[in-house]
Amino acid sequence: MKKSLNYIFPPLMLFCIILLSSCRKDFETVPSSGNLEFSKDTVYLDTVFSNIGSSTYNLKVYNKSNEDILIPIIKLSQGEASKYRLNVDGIPGKTFENIEILAKDSIFIFIETTVDIADFAASQNQFLYTDAIEFDTDVRLQKVELVTLIKDAVFLYPELYPDGTTETLPIGIGENGETASIEGFYLEDEELTFTNEKPYVIYGYAGIPSNKTLEIQAGARIHFHANSGIIAANNASLHVNGALSSDPILLENEVIFEADRLEPAFRDVPGQWGTIWLTEGSTNHIFNYATIKNASVGILMDSSDGGTAPTLTLKNTQIYNSSNVGLLARTGNIVGENLVINNSGQSSLHLSLGGTYHFKHSTFANYWQYSYRQFPAVYIENALETPEEIFVADLSAQFSNCIIYGNNNLELVFNINENAAFDYNFQNCLIKFIDLNGTSETLPEYDFSNEALFQNIILNESPDFYDPQNNLLMIGENAAANGTADMATANEVPFDILGTPRNTNPDMGAYESILLPED
Repeated sequence: MKKSLNYIFPPLMLFCIILLSSCRKDFETVPSSGNLEFSKDTVYLDTVFSNIGSSTYNLKVYNKSNEDILIPIIKLSQGEASKYRLNVDGIPGKTFENIEILAKDSIFIFIETTVDIADFAASQNQFLYTDAIEFDTDVRLQKVELVTLIKDAVFLYPELYPDGTTETLPIGIGENGETASIEGFYLEDEELTFTNEKPYVIYGYAGIPSNKTLEIQAGARIHFHANSGIIAANNASLHVNGALSSDPILLENEVIFEADRLEPAFRDVPGQWGTIWLTEGSTNHIFNYATIKNASVGILMDSSDGGTAPTLTLKNTQIYNSSNVGLLARTGNIVGENLVINNSGQSSLHLSLGGTYHFKHSTFANYWQYSYRQFPAVYIENALETPEEIFVADLSAQFSNCIIYGNNNLELVFNINENAAFDYNFQNCLIKFIDLNGTSETLPEYDFSNEALFQNIILNESPDFYDPQNNLLMIGENAAANGTADMATANEVPFDILGTPRNTNPDMGAYESILLPED
C-alpha cells in the first residue's frame, strides 16, 4: 500500500533540520585582534593637479585567521576633513563601523582624492598631501598610509554661459553654409606667454588670436583635457622655444605637450587629446626641442601661408603615440631637422594635397601595436579626394639623411595625380620597402635605381633601433644607417637631437649611433 506524502514528509523534514543543526558553524564574529594584513602598507596615489580628481586606487584587507572577525571602526585619520574618499565593500564614506571579514577572506577598499593646493600651500607649486586609513583603535590600531603629490597649475578653459552653453571658436563653414565651431576660447594678451613656473592645463581649444604670437618658454609643460588642443588663427604664430636638456629622462628644458592624465597607466596611451592645429592663413610657426605625445593628430597644418619662407619649422622635435597621424600637412610649407615621429595609428608623416617640404636628418618610424595599420610610416600625395570632388596641388618634397622604417612591409607610399606636379628626391636615406607582391616593379615612382629620384638609398636593412615600440629610436653601431649620411647635409645640421656632434662619418636619421646593450 502506498504511503501518503503527508505521512512521509514530516519525519524527513525533521531529519534534515537535525542534520543541518549538527553541521552548522557558529557565524558569530570575534573582535579583530590587530592581525589584519594589507596588500600595501602605503598607497601612493599618482600625481594630480589641484582640484582635479585622482583615479581610483584599491587596497585589499586580508583576514588570514580561521575565525570570522569584526573590525569596530575603519576611518581616515583626518576624519570628515580629509581630502581622501573611501569606498569599503561598496559603501562610500570616511568612517565605517562594524565591518565583518570572514575567515580566510578579504575586503576591498577603494581610494581617491581631490585637493585644492590653495588650501594648504599657496606659496608652493606642489606638495605632498598625506593621510592614513585607521583600522580599530588603541592597542589593536593598524594603519595604511596615503600619499599624493599635488601640483598647482594654470587652468585655461572656455567660458560657461548662464544658459548652460559653452564658449566656442569658429573653424569654418559647414556643409549647409552655417558657421562651424568648436568648444574653445581665445587667449588674452596676458596669456600669450607660457612659462615654466607652473604646468598649464587646457580645456577645449586655446585659440591664438589673429596677428598674435603664443610664446612658450623652455621647460614649459602643457597638458590637454580630452578633445582639447591649440588653434592658431589667421596670421597667428606659435613659437615653441625649448632647449637641449642635460637630463634625458627629466627633459628639464624641453617643452612637452601631453594629456592631463598623469598616472603611469596613461603615460603612452594614444588619442587622449586633440591636436595642435595650424589653420590656413596662420604663419611663422617654430618648434624647437618639443615633445608632442598621445594626441589624435600631433600637428595638423591646414595650409602654408603662401610665402616662400617655411610656414612651419620643426627642429629637435618628437611626436609620439598619435591615434591617427603624427604630422598631417595639407599644402604645407615645412622644414624639419632632427624630427622624430613614431607610433601612429595611420601614418607618422602624411603630406597631403601637395606642398613644399624639406626634411633633414629625420627619423620617421611606425611601430603601432594596437591594431592593424593600413597606412605606411610616410604617405605622400598631391591630391585630396572628397565624396564630391578631387582637389590637386603641386608637390615638392626632399628627404636628406633620413630613416623611414616600421613594422609594415611598405613604409613609403606615393599617391600621384597627374593633374599636378609631383617632384620628390631622397638622398642618403634608409627606407623599408618590401614589395612581396611585386606590384611596384613596373611603377617608375618606385624605381630606387633612378638616381634622378633616389641617391645612395639603403633598402630594407636594419636601423638597429634601441626600443622602437617604446619610442627609443636611438640607433646602434650595427645600424645600416651608421656612417652612411651625406656630409654636406650633416654640416647643415651639425648636432643630433641629443646634442651629439655629427663627426666626419655622420649617420642617417635624427640620432648619431651609440653603443647599445645588444651591440
